Amino acid sequence: VWLKCILFLAIRPELEVPEPRSAMAVGRAMGARMRSLMATECLALPGAYNGLVGRMVAQQGFKGSYFSGGALSASSGVPDIGLTSIDQFASRIKEVVSVSNLPLIADADTGFGEGEMVRRTVEEYCWAGAAGLHIEDQVFPKRCGHLDGKALVPIDVFVEKVERAAEASQRCSDGQFIVCARTDAAGVPGEGFDRAVERAGAYVKAGADMIFPEGLQSEEDFRKFAEEMRKLTGPAPGGGPFMLANMTEFGKTPYLTLQQFQDLGYHCVIYPVSTLRAAMKGVEECLQTLKEQGSLEPFLGRMQSRKELYELMDYKPLKEWTYPSPTGKA
Repeated sequence: VWLKCILFLAIRPELEVPEPRSAMAVGRAMGARMRSLMATECLALPGAYNGLVGRMVAQQGFKGSYFSGGALSASSGVPDIGLTSIDQFASRIKEVVSVSNLPLIADADTGFGEGEMVRRTVEEYCWAGAAGLHIEDQVFPKRCGHLDGKALVPIDVFVEKVERAAEASQRCSDGQFIVCARTDAAGVPGEGFDRAVERAGAYVKAGADMIFPEGLQSEEDFRKFAEEMRKLTGPAPGGGPFMLANMTEFGKTPYLTLQQFQDLGYHCVIYPVSTLRAAMKGVEECLQTLKEQGSLEPFLGRMQSRKELYELMDYKPLKEWTYPSPTGKA
């Protein structure tokens, strides 16, 4: 088939192989949708690490979701140290978006490489249907943002990555795909809060639409960081970039409500591994019951029933089911 295409193009050189326009349109639409939502409210973005969780996020009425590299790694049985590939990320993102029909911000670690790889990552994620991604300024292999021992790349190295990401967003989505730059500087010895603000400012000037200050340790730090960002030029209402906060459990950040984050100047809050933690605790207790009692009948009240599962997937036995039958509505 490809040989025929090549021969045909040789005969008709004015024709070109088409780009995946429909996939690009999805990424463009999702990015525009996420921007529009964040312009009016602070969005709660629960972690959706597979399609079924993505469906439940939509079923429960959330307007967007988040895809965590840490949750992908953990659900694959490995730590979050850069062992999972771009293809694994893109495949799972497509799975979540297609069945949830929700705009999704996706983790892209350090961009899977240098400049050209960052460009490819943006296009792969856009074609998978993500509304945007964030890349971080750690060295590879990276560490969880709430662990000690992190190290950062020089500002100019990461600025180049952001520039490549912004160029790719223009190419694949007319700039609607959201490029979010995460800085871990606040929690790195020798860097600190002021350097984190400086780095974030450089990333915004390089083309970042959103800033993710990772590992802030007080409500006051969140407020001051957002205030500094509003002094910059950016797409957010009131000036500056959109702002993302990470409300992970068992980390360095104090527990704040969605409303508190909104009052502090943030446009979305991610809960990256929350659903996986809750699910795995349930799995642990289920297995303990089976091990100890030899039966799961005592555990039935804590299980999702067959009926509930089918309803979540909009599946009615003996009736035709049409892929992807998304749970969320546009």
